[in-house]
Amino acid sequence: MGLSETIVKRLRELFLDGHWITNTNYKEILTDTTKDEAIAKISDLNSLAELTYHVNYYLSGLNNVFNGGALEIRDKYSFDITPIETEEDWQRLVLDLINNAEAFINHVSSMSEENLHGPFIVEKYGSYLRNIEGVIEHAYYHLGQMVIIKKMIRRNLK
Repeated sequence: MGLSETIVKRLRELFLDGHWITNTNYKEILTDTTKDEAIAKISDLNSLAELTYHVNYYLSGLNNVFNGGALEIRDKYSFDITPIETEEDWQRLVLDLINNAEAFINHVSSMSEENLHGPFIVEKYGSYLRNIEGVIEHAYYHLGQMVIIKKMIRRNLK
């Protein structure tokens, strides 16, 4: 198995269908989360909706780069979620994250090993591989938070 296939497998596990690291994945944990659970706040922790928006923000921005666009994402905007007022708002955000994850995975699957080791936009950002691995690490970090927050919410709601 080549490097891009290995990375694609990790991304699919993380976002769509795996159980390896956290015993769940984004698609699984989010599709059975209600709007009320998604927007529930526990102390000063980010809500599930805020974390979903945050991870999706980066996927969307990187997909833009993969599609030939500029790197326009900025950390200071990564939690600028519009209010989730309806179940449809929440389901739209979840679907957007899943669609962006699938698009991101498709982009990575088409990359050669040479592309993976090439510079990401400019050399100061490192290689595409470094940035893709950063997405994986960042997304697992937040998935772990989501698992804990969701458990806390469900215990408080029952």
